[in-house]
Amino acid sequence: MGGLFRHVCDLSVEQSRRGHLVGVVCDAAVGDALTEARIAALEPHLALGLRRTPMSRDLGLSDIGAYAFTRHLAESLGIDVIHGHGAKGGAYSRLVARAMKRSGVRLVSCYTPHGGSLHYHPATLQGAIYMRLERWLARATDALVFESAYSADRYAAQVGAPACLARVIPNGLGPEDFAAIEPADGAADFLFVGELRRLKGVDVMLAALARVRQQRPASAVIVGSGPDAAAFQAETARLRLGDIVSFRHPIPARAAFALGRAMVVPSRAESFPYIVLEAAAAAVPMLASNVGGIPQIVAGTDTVLLPPQDDAALAEAMLAVLGDPAAAKARALRLREEVGRRFTVAAMTDAVLDLYDAACMQVTRRA
Repeated sequence: MGGLFRHVCDLSVEQSRRGHLVGVVCDAAVGDALTEARIAALEPHLALGLRRTPMSRDLGLSDIGAYAFTRHLAESLGIDVIHGHGAKGGAYSRLVARAMKRSGVRLVSCYTPHGGSLHYHPATLQGAIYMRLERWLARATDALVFESAYSADRYAAQVGAPACLARVIPNGLGPEDFAAIEPADGAADFLFVGELRRLKGVDVMLAALARVRQQRPASAVIVGSGPDAAAFQAETARLRLGDIVSFRHPIPARAAFALGRAMVVPSRAESFPYIVLEAAAAAVPMLASNVGGIPQIVAGTDTVLLPPQDDAALAEAMLAVLGDPAAAKARALRLREEVGRRFTVAAMTDAVLDLYDAACMQVTRRA
């Protein structure tokens, strides 16, 4: 329920605002209170409803039920476009589209990877399986949306050059995202916000903090939940950082930003992370890895990105922020101005709807 979910919410609400009838299918698993609140806020915008069915992150028997549920719903609603987000959503949507087209239905099948299976290395067994599935599902795809040029390049290298319509359409932000946020009283020096799993590099941040502490006092707060939360808490204890690092359950990103004076995004891999866009829009000083679509976000600014998995480089950057917070804030304000010019929900929705139109015309001509 991270960036992918925000993307779906923003796109669905804006499409609905423009008069389109939209529905959403998502996992039935009970999430945290924040997730449930977000789902409840989305539902009134969906003329075709919000439906939930069990979906597992990995391949499993529950996929059969999720596919059947999605197909029955799509057939009963008589939809024009089915748009799958993420590896699982993309699999269900394209399998449904394939079956419906075989029965004579005209339907556009669109897919946005959001990283997903593209994060797996094709040389591993799991990566090889996912890439083979992606290549097979590509035959049932009418349009591809990539959040970044990085994702498009990775798809071409690992899956193959798209044989369908394909466009790079970056995530966007709304006007409310650009109100600057100042640190609250007692804010920590550094902040992490996101899913607690190894891919996000929280362990790298902890190792960097251990280095920083050898030279000067520092504190950090980690906001989020995920499968590796216990491992990160154990690593905090092992490094004897328990007195300077605190863990918080998920809260809205803009509320979390006030808990720290500088944001750390130590990811090992990313697609086009909303958290980087959101922090930039809020003028939060940021230290981020040079991975995925993050370079596209900071392009044309003096925000310097860091090599992933390099705790020494991250520690040096942290010390620089502690030594000159005014300079870090000035860079953040310049990045905010650039992001405001290039990444908006309106532009994102315009581009996606234009792609739907182009794909619909192709489907009609083939029929």
